[in-house]
Amino acid sequence: MSEDAIRAAAAAERWSEATTLAVRLYGDELLGYLVAMTRNEVDAGDAFAIACEQLWRALPRFRWDCSLRTLCYALARQSLGRVRRDPHRKRAVALSDADVSAAVAEVRSPTPLFMRTAVKDKVAELRAQLAPDDQTLLILRVNRGLQWREIARALSDDDQPTAEALTRAAAALRKRFERLKQELKAKAQAG
Repeated sequence: MSEDAIRAAAAAERWSEATTLAVRLYGDELLGYLVAMTRNEVDAGDAFAIACEQLWRALPRFRWDCSLRTLCYALARQSLGRVRRDPHRKRAVALSDADVSAAVAEVRSPTPLFMRTAVKDKVAELRAQLAPDDQTLLILRVNRGLQWREIARALSDDDQPTAEALTRAAAALRKRFERLKQELKAKAQAG
């Protein structure tokens, strides 16, 4: 499956199908990102549900000026912020569409404990010591392989950043990434 199928469904205004395909295509990696950021599967699941609901709402307005994957990470990051800002809110967000809900449920199945490794846990511990945006930067660049402009778009608080703003942000993120690598190496050697 690719973004082309999602784009075709969106062009035909089949929003439920487009969202379902998007959740199936990117859901695992988004949930993995959210679990890495929260180190709590319940909060990650809540943020994932919110992100999927927001994706369903955003697709009709999405202009495809960035990849859908980038939009998904931006929505996941925003959803994580909502969960962190309001820990006493009602936990789950019910999706309005049964097909989308089924796709979300498939992705949310937890990773078995035997698949988690000590090395991954140590890296996650080091990453957890960083600020949330630094954690996101590492995950999107190292684990997900996103390009710098995609990361800049995902981390942007502006819904429609200009090309110039993305270029500046991408350059700043590259420098920040280099500093983070040095900081993590120092922490790993000290620990």
